[in-house]
Amino acid sequence: MKNEQNFVIERIGQLLKEYNWTIYRLAKESELSYSSLNNIFIRNTVPSVYTLEKICNGFRISLAQFFDDTTQITVVTEPLNAEERNILETYRILTRNDKKLFKAYLNGLAKKLPDEL
Repeated sequence: MKNEQNFVIERIGQLLKEYNWTIYRLAKESELSYSSLNNIFIRNTVPSVYTLEKICNGFRISLAQFFDDTTQITVVTEPLNAEERNILETYRILTRNDKKLFKAYLNGLAKKLPDEL
């Protein structure tokens, strides 16, 4: 349990550095209280799954990306607006085939060649 605990706390710290964010900024982006997030580091405790999901949402990554520390994460410098969040949330529930169709459609709208279909 200690290794898992250290991994979660270290991973949050790593992401904070990559994003160049403070705990306060993560609290705002995650819609969590600053004290709750700060206590994770002070008390060295693993956040609940619910809290970790909110943290991941703040970083705009999935739980899978959080636990896969080999995945390159693209840091978004500007917060997404409601419309952009809605598009991403919809995309995440699409089937693999529908995601391919969606990408092809977006590439067509943007008049750029698709990477792969």
